[in-house]
Amino acid sequence: MSTEDFVVTPWHVEGEIDYDKLIKQFGTERISDEILARIKKNTGEDHFMLRRGVFFSHRELNRVLEDYEKGKKFFLYTGRGPSGHTHIGHLVPWVFAKWLQDKFDVNMYFQLTDDEKFYAKAELTLEDTRKFAYENALDFIALGFKPKNTKIIINTRNIQTLYPIAAQVAKKINFSNTKGVFGFTNETNIGMIFYTSLQSAPCFIEDKPVLIPLGVDQDPHFRITRDVAPKIGKPKPALIHNIMIPALEGPGGKMSASSENGTVYTTDSPSTVKKKINKYAFSGGQPDVEQHRKLGGNPDVDVSYQYLRIFFEPDDKKLKSIHDDYKSGKMLTGELKGILIEKINSFLEVHQEKRETAKDQIKQFLFENK
Repeated sequence: MSTEDFVVTPWHVEGEIDYDKLIKQFGTERISDEILARIKKNTGEDHFMLRRGVFFSHRELNRVLEDYEKGKKFFLYTGRGPSGHTHIGHLVPWVFAKWLQDKFDVNMYFQLTDDEKFYAKAELTLEDTRKFAYENALDFIALGFKPKNTKIIINTRNIQTLYPIAAQVAKKINFSNTKGVFGFTNETNIGMIFYTSLQSAPCFIEDKPVLIPLGVDQDPHFRITRDVAPKIGKPKPALIHNIMIPALEGPGGKMSASSENGTVYTTDSPSTVKKKINKYAFSGGQPDVEQHRKLGGNPDVDVSYQYLRIFFEPDDKKLKSIHDDYKSGKMLTGELKGILIEKINSFLEVHQEKRETAKDQIKQFLFENK
């Protein structure tokens, strides 16, 4: 889906996104204060990503909450297209999914779509995407999920389970549907045309409703899934969308695994993180110190501040202090970058240790075909 100003598709995000326009174009709903209050009532707290509008839009989240309040459980599903190493932007829906899983005590499925990335990226072999799938799985596990109620699905490994479900979905989708939603042409390979059916399959892996936390760019796949669900006698998946995490060079677009300079990977060393932030992170500051002290910075476009807001500073009071100091000119861009560097490196130090441990745990998480 695109306008003259921005493009948002499952494979391409570009420009400065107007989320109000996007909600209108995609036909989703903004998360209301009423829904926020309802989540808080059920969980006992509100997540900072909800408070700050990092998760901003949904499809039928209210229905899932209503069912839950009546004693009907749901399950969670999210995933990743393994085209490269995991970056910090990928972690946003996964961390939030972990919070939802803990608060609602539900099962979680994590799909790694190694086939889709093979279809979509000319330079990648199936061996490449399979390797990245296992690499990405380590980052997911490192966030603290438990194998008892969390399973990882790798498409080529679990095709035996996925295909019978995908076949039911595929029979109800025609080429006109996918062409209209994704802009496919006669040159598009048929793997891509069929792919939505496979991404739909985990929605129906349990006989319960599903809630999917995901980046809003992936919504078009599930718009089709939601249309198909009643036709195969299944409940429509509910979705909760997060904003796009900007690339370091910001603003506009999103962090991409294939753009090394614009991306902080979960495997980056402290010195690499420091270099990337200092060199590439887009600044909302003034051209020189004197002007900055006088006029202040713009935290709304400053990528370092946005990363703190979206992920790395959950404390509202600390974030407000940083915001106000930067906006007033009291805090310089270099100082703001320094805060972010320290936060990222503290997070990654722990994450990388857990990632190593995950290598010995991964077999417990892998979904076994039935």
